[in-house]
Amino acid sequence: MSVNLLDYDAAGLAELMAQYGEKPFRAKQLMKWIHQRGEPDFDAMTDIAKSFRQKLALDAAVTPPALMAEQIAKDGTRKWLLDVGTGNGVEAVFIPEDDRGTLCVSSQVGCALDCGFCSTARQGFNRNLSTAEIIGQLWWANRRMSLDASRLGDAGLVDNRNGDTRIVSNVVMMGMGEPLANYDNVVAAMKLMLDDNAYGLSRRRVTLSTSGIVPAIDRLREDCPVALAVSLHAPNDRIRDDIVPINKKYPLHQLLAACTRYLEKAPRDFITFEYVMLDGINDSVENARELVALVRDVPCKFNLIPFNPFPNAGFKRSTRDAILRFRDILINAGYVATVRKTRGDDIDAACGQLAGQVLDKTRRVEKRLAGDAQAIIFHPQSGDNP
Repeated sequence: MSVNLLDYDAAGLAELMAQYGEKPFRAKQLMKWIHQRGEPDFDAMTDIAKSFRQKLALDAAVTPPALMAEQIAKDGTRKWLLDVGTGNGVEAVFIPEDDRGTLCVSSQVGCALDCGFCSTARQGFNRNLSTAEIIGQLWWANRRMSLDASRLGDAGLVDNRNGDTRIVSNVVMMGMGEPLANYDNVVAAMKLMLDDNAYGLSRRRVTLSTSGIVPAIDRLREDCPVALAVSLHAPNDRIRDDIVPINKKYPLHQLLAACTRYLEKAPRDFITFEYVMLDGINDSVENARELVALVRDVPCKFNLIPFNPFPNAGFKRSTRDAILRFRDILINAGYVATVRKTRGDDIDAACGQLAGQVLDKTRRVEKRLAGDAQAIIFHPQSGDNP
């Protein structure tokens, strides 16, 4: 079975080269060919000895996830469904803007955390993605977008006015799955994103979003501190226990303490708190004031996210007036608070809408359907015969 070289960060690839009897500089050469140039063909790696290229061709490969489907939204957002084997597919999303091109990367096939307002969670959970399958999304997107840019002369693609010529200039670990529940593979992939011999992104341009696995936040602070976004979504434990179940294990006081510790080594001097606006759940004036009191000791910014609906979600998006009122309370309290512009919602590529193709090992979908059926049988609607 061939070794997939996308599975190795710098340290792992250097160790692999030692097993081949090659010197460490070979790892750097390979990383530049594979990640900077997006080259999967060993024959094209002309500054590597031919004998070693022949050996690699027998034993190794550069194998990213294969494309299953592609959709392009009216606003230029692109969503790719990528094959990760055994009937499973994960979604990656590219968001073009004037000053950056952001890739939203998945870390798991489905998600085990079961946040009620998230379409990914509704699909259940199958497995963690490998390092190759995570970094392969960036490898694939760079290659695909570069080919399109060449073909189209950059028409319709990102115009990085900040001087960054890379089409994918920012990565957010905000796709399918909880990144910190797949810690080792996610960190190895992010180290490749940051490596100057690979993608060379700054720590400020790589953001990891977590629902709040406290011990893993502390590990990340030591191992690979990147920009941190926390899916907060509630101003108190009562609401958060209901909509973000991991809160029952790591309640808000533990999560906020971990955020404060993280800032000791973070590349940014603030935590971004993500807050999905759910009508009648977490969007009242009282909720906003409670939120201000909750985070008073944590340097932070707020990203308010209008809920993006999906079939049978059970939640409604807060009204625009409610969202703006909530935002203004945060701003008047001295916080930076923005309302996220919904991108790609016409192709279900917006925040919380990624579903992919998941063969659920948790039987969560099966149990939910059974529960819904039982509710119909035993709790008839008003006007039905008992």
